[in-house]
Formats: sequence, C-alpha cells, structure tokens
Amino acid sequence: MPQHTTLSRQPLYPWPAPGGRFTVDDLADLPHDGHRCEIIEGGLRVAPPVEISHHVIADQVAMRLAAAAPAGWYPVREAGLGIGDSAVVPDVTVLRPGAPLTSVWADPSDVALVVEVEAAGSRRLDRFTKPALYAEAGIESYWRIEPTQAGPVTHLYTQASGGHYRQHRSINPGETAVVELPFQLQLAPASWLD
Repeated sequence: MPQHTTLSRQPLYPWPAPGGRFTVDDLADLPHDGHRCEIIEGGLRVAPPVEISHHVIADQVAMRLAAAAPAGWYPVREAGLGIGDSAVVPDVTVLRPGAPLTSVWADPSDVALVVEVEAAGSRRLDRFTKPALYAEAGIESYWRIEPTQAGPVTHLYTQASGGHYRQHRSINPGETAVVELPFQLQLAPASWLD
C-alpha cells in the first residue's frame, strides 16, 4: 500500500508594513526566502531570484577582482550598502583597506567600486536609479555589466564633478582591456561565461 505524506504549508510571517517609509531595520524582519530585498528612497523593492548566468558573471567578476586586489582590499558579493534612506545590495562591492568587516551594511566611504549585473527585473534600476545613489554617496567607480547575445558588455563609469558618473569606456565581448580603478586588473568579459 502506498504511503501518504502530508505537505504542510509554509509558515506565515506576519509583517505589518511600517507607517511611512521602510528602514534597514525593517529588512531584518522579512523572511529569508531567496528574494533580494532592498530599500530605494524609503520604498521596498523585492526582486525574484535571477538567472544562473547572472550569478556566474558576478562570481567571476568578484574572483577576478580578488585575484588582482592589493593587500587589504576586499571584493565581496552582495554586501549591503546603506545610502541615506536607501539600503541596496550591489552584486559586487570592493571595500577599501580598513573597512570594517563585521557589519552587514557597508558605509559608502569604505567603498571604492560597485558592480551591477543587469537582469530582466533590474535593468532600469541598474542603469539609472542605483548609479545615481552610488554617485551621490561619493563612490568612485561603478561598473554595469549588460548581458547581450554576443556575451557580457562591461560599461565602466567614474565619478564626475556634480555628484554623478561619466562613462569612461565599454569593453565588448571578445575585447580585453586593462583598467586602473579601483586598482589595476585585466578584464575579458567573454571569459566570464566560458
């Protein structure tokens, strides 16, 4: 006789929306269910899991940065970054020497570079909203990696006067380039999905 099993429902997490704007403390009360939760100017953004290739590219970038990093620099994946009333989670963050490593939320003054890999649900955020937040916070460099049919294209931005970024250059699939910020390393975007 076949054995029957009972599937129980996922537990409910009662979480009342706060009066007014969301804060970093509110994020701790959300269930950890594989979704990335961020706060953009006090509003909650919940992103679904992304394609595996997104993680592969971000992992490859973090590994390449770590291999080239001078002593004391820390390229890390998905570190929280508090910027005013926003709390975002870049795909890769490069922390400067001396940055505290015991905090969940990095201070922008400790960050030299943020990297975002575009996904279907984050394209507009990665192109407009997040770069504006990072630039206003004074983060020196921003990389946006755009998946294309030909392979990943890496757009490099540097801090410009007036609290915004200017595009420094783009590295297309099949190209290899040496970059200087935050430290010298060689980028070959096509190799990230080999």
